[in-house]
Amino acid sequence: MKSILIPLMASVAIAAAASGATAAPDVVVSIKPVHSLVSAIMRGVGEPQLIVEGSASPHTYNLRPSNARRLEKADLVFWVGPGLEAFLEKPLEALASKATVVELEDAKGLEKLPFREGGPFEAHDHGEEGHEDHADGEAAHDHGHDHGEHEHGAYDTHLWLDPANAKAMAQTIETALIAADAGNAATYQANTKKLIDDLDALDTELAATVEPVKDKPFIVFHDAYQYFEHRYGVKTAGSITVSPETLPGADRVKQMQEKVRQLGATCVFAEPQFEPKLISVITEGTAAKSATLDPEAATLEPGPDLYFKLMRGIAGSLKDCLS
Repeated sequence: MKSILIPLMASVAIAAAASGATAAPDVVVSIKPVHSLVSAIMRGVGEPQLIVEGSASPHTYNLRPSNARRLEKADLVFWVGPGLEAFLEKPLEALASKATVVELEDAKGLEKLPFREGGPFEAHDHGEEGHEDHADGEAAHDHGHDHGEHEHGAYDTHLWLDPANAKAMAQTIETALIAADAGNAATYQANTKKLIDDLDALDTELAATVEPVKDKPFIVFHDAYQYFEHRYGVKTAGSITVSPETLPGADRVKQMQEKVRQLGATCVFAEPQFEPKLISVITEGTAAKSATLDPEAATLEPGPDLYFKLMRGIAGSLKDCLS
């Protein structure tokens, strides 16, 4: 497996394309939001395959035999990285031997936010996102490239929930596709330009959507929305659990019940993949409302438009519940 962040070599790859468009490479993508970006850039050339399908979450996913076969055949694999999709780390090493693997958490230009800790957000052990296999230290994870100033696990990995980060990912995806498939470089470039223009327009739209509720605090199921909050100035008052695969204990539930009572009429947001009964327990006897946020697009059909539906859905749910 060649796990690298593709260098900026698009112009060289274009020059090497002497015979026009070619067949698309075999591309595999880990999660729906990233798959949507890759799909948009590959539009008209081919369709990437998705690993975490349906309502599954990367936090709790187990690799299937069909996924393993896809990895064995892949020319190019895109994932966020082991901080989010820990279930993929060993299979990539074992199965994707002929693939170039691109960790998008290394994309140039990303803004990475550290975990929030203490009080309404509990404390992270920086292993809850699935890093149990790293008990011997981060040095055990070495794909031969520099991860910059942030080590894996030191920051929130829900990077796609800021359109500016989605743009940075798109540019890295474009470069990787051109390096793998220079014959279709012109299409990848045109698609990426359109995608970035669309992301800029989406950014403006989302800011306008949440503007009326920016000062109204709310509670989320798990602390996945920091990038959205940071971008648009909305205010999460706390999360029910740090990591969705670990249900909160009785003390934590009591803490969040008290937080909701302190806030008065607020909103507590569930997620479609995880236990909804907790939300009713926490809001019982209060003026709080409940609704659903879907940070990983569990309820959406994969494809190039999914990212836009995902982000509009989050903004719309916040506006509707908090208004």
